[in-house]
Amino acid sequence: MERLPRYAFPIADYEMVYLKRDFFARDTVTVAQDLIGTTVIVGNCAGKIVETEAYRTDAASHAAKLTERSRLMYETYGCCYVYFTYGLHYCFNITTERAGVGAVLIRAVEPLRGIAEMMARRSVEDVKKLASGPARFAQAFGIDKQLNGKPIGRDVKIRQRKETPPISASSRIGISRATDLEWRFYETGNPFVSRFKAR
Repeated sequence: MERLPRYAFPIADYEMVYLKRDFFARDTVTVAQDLIGTTVIVGNCAGKIVETEAYRTDAASHAAKLTERSRLMYETYGCCYVYFTYGLHYCFNITTERAGVGAVLIRAVEPLRGIAEMMARRSVEDVKKLASGPARFAQAFGIDKQLNGKPIGRDVKIRQRKETPPISASSRIGISRATDLEWRFYETGNPFVSRFKAR
């Protein structure tokens, strides 16, 4: 049986209350904040979402222009949006807004279950480096383009949070446009956040 770190705990599926599609039909920025503290489950792996970024039709977003890739942001909500970046990494988003355009990027997750599997995928033994970043998270959880377009609740499930953690906001990371928008959200003080950045 897998030995979990002291901060981790096993998660029984029968105890889970999963987010429904309507959760993602709302304003993207609100959804990005409300995902902090929820638990994402992919296969045998589970972790607490501790960092997100919101994207709408702003200049830093794929949806600044309608393309075949960004079409999911225009036409769906509550679906996986997975893309390949820099020719190296996958990034995982969830589309939002029933009547608008948007997606939330999952930037960092605190591993809770399936840690040995994550370590094998990442070739990393430091738990804090398993999923502290969007590319790390996707690799650790075995996420690739096969999930693109699939609705949340099937291959990827998200458990609602039991309580609201303290949440901080900052401008988003790794962008050169729309840097005035403080649409990055993270659990204040959580060591699994990808990077701490002052407001």
